[in-house]
Amino acid sequence: MAKGKGPKGKKITLKTAKNSIRISFDGGRRLDLSKMGITTFPKCILKLADVDELDLSRNMLKKIPNSIEKFQKLRWLDLHSNQLEDLPKTVGTLQNLFYLNICNNKLTSKNLPEELNLLKNLRFLNLGLNCLDSIPPTLGALKELKELGLFDNLLTVIPNSVKRLPKLQKLNADRNPLPELVKKEEYVDPIKRIESLYLVQEKDLCCSCLKACQEERGKLKKFKNTVPCPSKKLSFPLLLTPNSTAVDNQEQWRLKDEHL
Repeated sequence: MAKGKGPKGKKITLKTAKNSIRISFDGGRRLDLSKMGITTFPKCILKLADVDELDLSRNMLKKIPNSIEKFQKLRWLDLHSNQLEDLPKTVGTLQNLFYLNICNNKLTSKNLPEELNLLKNLRFLNLGLNCLDSIPPTLGALKELKELGLFDNLLTVIPNSVKRLPKLQKLNADRNPLPELVKKEEYVDPIKRIESLYLVQEKDLCCSCLKACQEERGKLKKFKNTVPCPSKKLSFPLLLTPNSTAVDNQEQWRLKDEHL
């Protein structure tokens, strides 16, 4: 039987684990062993490796064994709020995984396996509240990733390969010693740029400034050549809008009122 213990010294047995299986909202089988005071990964649950979701959050686990690779059907793995200092490389074999939460642990960059980049179907990854001072640029291989949590770490830079993930919708990097983030360059209508231009003679400009002005002028010319001419206003003489007659007679009505 497993060595893990729950509250009041209760052991996590195979029977206890089986009784902890729930049906998730989409019909999958979820093994929920959260908040049970487990200090050692219960080996007995390897006999339940056909579950779709595994929740070991809010325990006191310090290590996840390599045998986690036996959970090949796993789509959801929640390990947040433990005392994990590293992850096994075999986590990269869980190819069906789309949710991985390892927030609020003691993970360091040195012990964060690069094999995470093998999780090609991963949509959600939470690495917040750890001790990470860097993240591997190889996470840029997670092309399906939609949400990434990096908050409350020691990060000073986020690799461009990660920031530019094609499907990334949410990146939370709050409370890191990052330099001020440069906002994405907003599109500015070239016509509006005219307001910030000043007329000077070419002789008063250095070579670099002259080149920049020439480039701006080229962009404006190109823009003007691509702007379509305004089309003539369409006229419908036989079609009156509800208020058209009122507008035409408005002055006559006003005069009549003044004489009353």
